[in-house]
Amino acid sequence: MLCLVPAARLGWKAFHGGLGPNPIEFITHETGDWILIFLVLTLAITPARKLLGFPDLIRFRRMVGLFAFFYSFLHFGTWIGLDKFFDWPEMVADVAKRRYITVGFTGFLLMIPLAVTSTAGWVRRLGGKRWQALHRLIYLTAVAGVVHYYWLVKSDVRKPVMYGSMVFLLLAYRVTVRLQERRRRAAGQARSLVSTAS
Repeated sequence: MLCLVPAARLGWKAFHGGLGPNPIEFITHETGDWILIFLVLTLAITPARKLLGFPDLIRFRRMVGLFAFFYSFLHFGTWIGLDKFFDWPEMVADVAKRRYITVGFTGFLLMIPLAVTSTAGWVRRLGGKRWQALHRLIYLTAVAGVVHYYWLVKSDVRKPVMYGSMVFLLLAYRVTVRLQERRRRAAGQARSLVSTAS
């Protein structure tokens, strides 16, 4: 229910004429912010559950990720339906010409297989390892979202830099953990070789 509050707030503002002089721009920016917020929250769940000792947080990761896709769908739906009025040639031209649209649309496309394969049935079909490998696309999606925002704003880059810093820290955490696990495995293999040789 909390994840739906931003959408409900937008609906309330639209119903009461509170979207400002440029409603399309207001909706686009609001939904864009919430995409990045939910992507950051999705990436934060794994470190939070390990560092804070709350393993049950993992139950919310898939749902939070799906809400990131939901707001991404609203974001691009606004651009496609309200901004471009389903003018497909113009949209294709925009994607090809404007780099911030190119990288943003790429991020949206990367989210589609993540949303489609988010069910337990797809985990069984793909197998755990392949499913995990596919869902690492969220890292690229988050980076694409930050770059899209940074290239869009042009002057006041404080918010995209803030989101980018959070994404960087969360990805750096994963790289650090991966390197530590490799060192531990290598040390364990070395100890087993020494014990076998002795």
